[in-house]
Amino acid sequence: MRLSSTDIYAFQALGYLGLQDPTRWISSDEISEKTRVARPYLVRILAMLSSKGVVKSKKGIGGGYALARKPHLISLCEVVRAVDGPVAPLSCISLNWHEECVEQDRCHARNTVYKRMRDAMLGVLQEFSVADLVQDARAKVDYGHCLTHLLRPNA
Repeated sequence: MRLSSTDIYAFQALGYLGLQDPTRWISSDEISEKTRVARPYLVRILAMLSSKGVVKSKKGIGGGYALARKPHLISLCEVVRAVDGPVAPLSCISLNWHEECVEQDRCHARNTVYKRMRDAMLGVLQEFSVADLVQDARAKVDYGHCLTHLLRPNA
């Protein structure tokens, strides 16, 4: 699993939303301005997060976005799954998107290495929450710098 630019932008937006009064609807324009995430891309990310119950949205005048739950109740695993889908490196070991493999009972790597990789990634992402992102937002940490450190396939 690698973090994507979508993950980074989602983390930045969620950290910002977590700083806000939970009864206030925050416009996409405000989130875009404060996080420096391009509004068209941000709106797509917020739609993904909304469809998975991470954020809630309200249309119309006075509408916008808010966290669906308190920041400490939204795991980073939930966020990554909402924007990227499976966390597991292979579908044959995915908990939510499992696909059978003809070799799965005999495959030593699948039953040891790959499952441990999946469990380690899930464990770390479950251990941390949007509350951790709020700490960075409060300190005005800009995740935009993370974009220059994303690993690319075949890099």
